[in-house]
Amino acid sequence: MQALILAGGVGTRLRPLTARTPKPVVTLVDRPFVAFMLEWLGRHGVDEVILSCGFLADSVREVLGDGTDYDLRLRYVDEPEPLGTGGALKYAEALLEERFIVCNGDVLTDMDLTAQIAQHERTGATATLALARVEDPSAYGLVRLDDDLSVRDFFEKPDGRDDQLEALISAGSYVLERRVLELIPGGRPVSIEREIWPMLIGNGMYGYVADAYWLDIGSPQGYLQGSFDLIEGQVETSLVAQMGSDHLSLAESARIDGRVVPAALIAEDCELGHDAHAGSQVILGRGAKVGAGARLERTVVLAGAQIGERCVLRDCVVGERAQIGSHTEVSGGAVIGQDVVIGEHNVITAGARISPGVVLGDRALTC
Repeated sequence: MQALILAGGVGTRLRPLTARTPKPVVTLVDRPFVAFMLEWLGRHGVDEVILSCGFLADSVREVLGDGTDYDLRLRYVDEPEPLGTGGALKYAEALLEERFIVCNGDVLTDMDLTAQIAQHERTGATATLALARVEDPSAYGLVRLDDDLSVRDFFEKPDGRDDQLEALISAGSYVLERRVLELIPGGRPVSIEREIWPMLIGNGMYGYVADAYWLDIGSPQGYLQGSFDLIEGQVETSLVAQMGSDHLSLAESARIDGRVVPAALIAEDCELGHDAHAGSQVILGRGAKVGAGARLERTVVLAGAQIGERCVLRDCVVGERAQIGSHTEVSGGAVIGQDVVIGEHNVITAGARISPGVVLGDRALTC
């Protein structure tokens, strides 16, 4: 089985993590962002994946290679310009088989793709869309099905709460027959959701309702939540075995002189200073260093970053090789980019995003 992953976006929502690094290979817990999707596809019989890339495509190739590490074949298509979901699919047409899977690259899921494919075959569908149930659909368009699971329509949620409407949204996984490509015009950007799906209503489009974990991880909030769900075993991946029943992974080479509270992952060559506290829901990437008396909760610190003494980090992401001066607080969804240097006694909060390489002196930000 063959799959196409749409990963050509520049990752605007996830900046500054994607300012220098293409989104497919931004580190998520302990591996490239897209690796969890490759593992999931492989579990369901996919043996060839085409990655539709754009921004810094060569960097994606360098990290992922030919797919050997993931037990499948990886091929690459470089979009000459942003082409949208439909345009990217059309651009890859020459590589696609008679039936294939298309996935949005921002999704973390363990849905039963095998069951989706089986339903597609059973109904004789042209396109089968995976659908996820969500509690708050306000940020999404909804999908309504008929009794035979064919798609009746797409619509925005009406004003006010309507308990009679099941909140089903597209989960970003589609099983398609090649004839769908005939509907997509070439040579221009195309939105498959807005331009192609409406043409298939009543013409072989079905929905597969997936009762499984599903999360959009393409924003800082989603990235953090997905990271914590992974180390807690909320989503089925190979990381579950590594974390164990106590949801704690401590590398043998890590030097711990403080307290680690599960769920937490402490990678190779990390240092946690005297009386420092990490957890719960903390990830320290390879070689990260945390000074004495620092306190970290609901935080991801990526490889090589250094956290000074008596810092407080909550609900934030610290990029590779960043340096946070002592007695500094980072919280409220803040994201610190690669190689940032922040002096002592700063307060960074309220969703702040610090671009890679920025240098802030002592007490530069205090509110």
